[in-house]
Amino acid sequence: MAKTRIDYKAQATRRRNRFAYTAGIFGLLLITFSYYFYQVFFTPNVETKGRPTYVVVRRGESAREVLDSIDATGVIVDKLSLRFVAKVMKYEQLVKPGRYELKEGYTNRQLINDLRTGRNRLPLRLTFQNIRLREDLARKLATTIDARPERFDSLLTSPDYTKSLGFDTTSILTMFIPNTYELPWNASAENLMQRMKKEYEKFWTPARDAKRKALGLSRAEVSTLASIVEAEQQQHADERPRVAGVYLNRLKRGMKLQADPTVVYANHDFTIKRVLNVHLAKDSPYNTYKYAGLPPGPINLPSIASIDAVLNPESHQYLYFCAKEDFSGYHAFARNEQEHLVNARRYQAALTRSGIMK
Repeated sequence: MAKTRIDYKAQATRRRNRFAYTAGIFGLLLITFSYYFYQVFFTPNVETKGRPTYVVVRRGESAREVLDSIDATGVIVDKLSLRFVAKVMKYEQLVKPGRYELKEGYTNRQLINDLRTGRNRLPLRLTFQNIRLREDLARKLATTIDARPERFDSLLTSPDYTKSLGFDTTSILTMFIPNTYELPWNASAENLMQRMKKEYEKFWTPARDAKRKALGLSRAEVSTLASIVEAEQQQHADERPRVAGVYLNRLKRGMKLQADPTVVYANHDFTIKRVLNVHLAKDSPYNTYKYAGLPPGPINLPSIASIDAVLNPESHQYLYFCAKEDFSGYHAFARNEQEHLVNARRYQAALTRSGIMK
């Protein structure tokens, strides 16, 4: 049957309606995509809640590794959108090493732009404390700058290199004064070591040097004794000058220091809570129950407060001390062995009551 004019009009109307519908859907999609595009690029996506947050990008890291590190900070609101913007902006082609702040209210575009250009790179920040072993220090230093722990370990154990800085492979640890230091983002392991040497010389002022000379100690010996004082009194810094006075009194009399923390260090078992005869039997120059005088080097990196406690010891006649039985973190001091044994038995009984056997 031949189509009438009405049929043609109806068919044309349907085509126009389909076109209008398709155009409407396309327009809606375009608006939706444009809105999403605007959102992921220009809407704030960093929420630090006032907590300064940083990410360190190391040389050779991939864009994915950097984004994983950023995700781990917990300050990105929409992680997927950040990765989308990084892809669109081809961040994988321009990964710039450095330390960057994840700023409150940053958009994805602002953050990726910083990472691509390196424009807002910050100095690296090195903070270390509670370090006991050389290998722990090497790992800590390597987490700050773009160097492997093995590189630091090789420098710290090199007789020639440590000698060039004025130390040996044991005393080199005393060069590291716990504090917070800023370093250029591209600092090398050697740069960091030189910086620590500079800070060490700055720390040892004429006033401090005069005090340690009056005690008859070298700088390294002060730090070594300070490391023992800090290990003995970790909770209450106000008691450290008194503890330092005890050890200085023993050194003057030629008595063994008999410091439990040195025995723990000699055994390299930092889970020990109660030093027993089996631990005291360890043959090590760090075991001050076996050997008189100071150990060959520090048993941790002592804080400035502990170093100053040694340089400014309390003057008294105490030769012994042990932890108080109330577990307050303070100590009971004694002038002779008889007084000390009374204090020690109280503390040992408290340990036994608490079930601390080793």
